[in-house]
Amino acid sequence: MHLIMITPAKPDSKAGNRATAERWKGLLETAGHSVELVNEYQGQPCDAFVALHAWRSVGAIRRFREAWPEKPLIVALTGTDIYRHQHEYPADTLYSMAEADALIGLHDLVANDIPARFAEKLITLHQSADGPESFPAPKHARNNAGFNVCVIGHLREEKDSLRAAFAARLLPADSEIRVVSAGKPHNQEWQRKAEQEMAENPRFQWLGELEQGATRQLMADSEVMVISSVMEGGANVVSEACRVGLPVIASKIPGNVGLLGEDYAGYFPVGDERALAEVLYRAEQNAEFLTTLKRQVGQLAGRFLPAKEQASLEQALQLAMQRCSRRR
Repeated sequence: MHLIMITPAKPDSKAGNRATAERWKGLLETAGHSVELVNEYQGQPCDAFVALHAWRSVGAIRRFREAWPEKPLIVALTGTDIYRHQHEYPADTLYSMAEADALIGLHDLVANDIPARFAEKLITLHQSADGPESFPAPKHARNNAGFNVCVIGHLREEKDSLRAAFAARLLPADSEIRVVSAGKPHNQEWQRKAEQEMAENPRFQWLGELEQGATRQLMADSEVMVISSVMEGGANVVSEACRVGLPVIASKIPGNVGLLGEDYAGYFPVGDERALAEVLYRAEQNAEFLTTLKRQVGQLAGRFLPAKEQASLEQALQLAMQRCSRRR
């Protein structure tokens, strides 16, 4: 099939949604489809249309439906679609959900957070990641490098990007924890906040936006990763951490619990730096706790294989085609 896939993220973007679009393009092409990845859509023909973002892509979705009312439409739901835009911009966001023949959700709890009438066309897809063979070795022996904590992702409100830095301020004097953040600031205000935090907090370093190789080196050099988001659709960085056995300390929100599971041991209440500091210190000081986190992410690694993600994409495509044919 010839597919058109739209994403708001430009080709030079390192945003997670661009990475998702590029990865899906590769997986679908490996399965024998041709995929045209676009930022704008003007009504050109295709066999099926895939839109990343229900709200941000609503203009393209309207154009596709007007031009090709009988063709399959797949809409991938992001965290902001589910946890912000369907409430702030319900007309547009729910229009995209309603028009879709299949919806893709990126964690196991999405069905709880969208209207029940859409559940029958929801496919859960776990984003895949490369395995340990694609990651470098640590640069330094970890027992000589303190206890490194990485935070990976764009600096913005939804990610609560400086929460781990705030937690580091609360650690006991004997802690050797150092928080290293990598990500592009959403705006100048976020850049100012990161630079100010780095100047005032000796436990915190912000590296800015990194290339993939440098990001993977940061993960390899870290003992744990923090994902402190207030909303997530299902972060690919969690998939990456699980695949390489890097323990995750995560805010207890649906987007994280839907990937790591209710029984995962490394949660903290969202926005609570004191609780986060306690979990970080426990990971540093308690070898048994850290081993438990490593074992748990290792057990989850098999969920995030490329072959499984490819199968989920094919499942969404087949569902969209079936529902479309019934609609005719």
